[in-house]
Amino acid sequence: MKFNEDSRVKIPSILHLARLGYDYLSLKNATWDKDTNIFTNIFLNSVLNINEGLTEDDAGRLLEEISLLLDNEDLGKAFYERLVERSGVRLVDFENFENNTFHVVTELTYKKDDEEFRPDITLLINGMPLVFIEVKKPNNQDGILKEKNRINTRFQNKKFRKFVNITQLMVFSNNMEYDDGSPLPIEGAFYAAPSYQEPIFNYFREEEELDLNQLLKPEDDEIENLVLKDNNLVVIKHLPEFATNKKPDTPTNRICTSLFSKGRLAFLLQYSIAYVHEEGGLEKHIMRYPQLFATKAIERKLNGGVRKGIIWHTQGSGKTALAFFNVKFLTDYYNRQGIVPKFYFIVDRLDLLIQVSKEFKSRGLMVQNVNSRDEFARTIKSKRRWRTIPESRKSQWLTSRNLRTTRMWCVIRITT
Repeated sequence: MKFNEDSRVKIPSILHLARLGYDYLSLKNATWDKDTNIFTNIFLNSVLNINEGLTEDDAGRLLEEISLLLDNEDLGKAFYERLVERSGVRLVDFENFENNTFHVVTELTYKKDDEEFRPDITLLINGMPLVFIEVKKPNNQDGILKEKNRINTRFQNKKFRKFVNITQLMVFSNNMEYDDGSPLPIEGAFYAAPSYQEPIFNYFREEEELDLNQLLKPEDDEIENLVLKDNNLVVIKHLPEFATNKKPDTPTNRICTSLFSKGRLAFLLQYSIAYVHEEGGLEKHIMRYPQLFATKAIERKLNGGVRKGIIWHTQGSGKTALAFFNVKFLTDYYNRQGIVPKFYFIVDRLDLLIQVSKEFKSRGLMVQNVNSRDEFARTIKSKRRWRTIPESRKSQWLTSRNLRTTRMWCVIRITT
């Protein structure tokens, strides 16, 4: 038979995601809300399960609330803040992530009026389509670039606003290794956050030694038969190329493991996303892979009892963004230990003060100048305590002070 992107990449990736703990769901007998692509029954049952005392009427009103949030012209910011909310009625259980439901579907139609598109693979968390994956067969010279252009056109279409707003992460892959000599994302597996304009395609290089024996379930012949039959590809089951394409070390399967194993996905949803006010409008940024692994390294060192250290980054690698992401991450890290942390971001030049102040403001931090050594000392010695409130409502501000005449300190302090 003639192999195509379905047989070479899509079906093997679906089976790999099944091994990562995503239940395959056939669309043939499934029902979902065509306006949001939320699988209503799965959503209602899931939120009832993770929210003790929630009634069916409450769950129904929650679904209506989400639909209204997704109508906003805010790149999904209000929905995202609701998604990661930990107090009150939760959409996702981040305390016990395994308590949520995980499904993988294929060729789910995203349709509004007479316009539509169908991602190759969609991941549902508690029935919500938070992730989609587009795949191309290898050696398709223009496949990734064409897909990039298509997604730009689709996401600029206001008819698809709800679908853009609910999507948190996208992957595009032609199942090839990266071509490091190419200035454009032509070959490889890339990830991106949604955008109303032009998503930025990011490389991902795994830097941890993942235990695949722990992360992956054994291959399940029953699930494989179900997927192949549902996609009319039973004929490939015993072909050597299919066996090769199912292996965990293919580029697409590797990035799926790195991003969508449940521990990683929980981390990404909570800590890797930032909404940034740029001159051209609101943008949604996602951690670059070096920022992710720097954050994980900080966590490992803290867990090992280390209390000080240096993170070395090259110019242009996103040091300021890393600081912002870690304010979110470390606030939660210490709050779980009953500690209210303070963060200080120090620079030694006025131009850097202006730059980082702008960067932190654009990410929602409030800026306050501290004009003396004594005032700075008071911020350190302050023993004020705050009540714990949800991440999306934490007040944040940046302070700076004059140290001698030429050295400026920028200080991030988070109240919780």
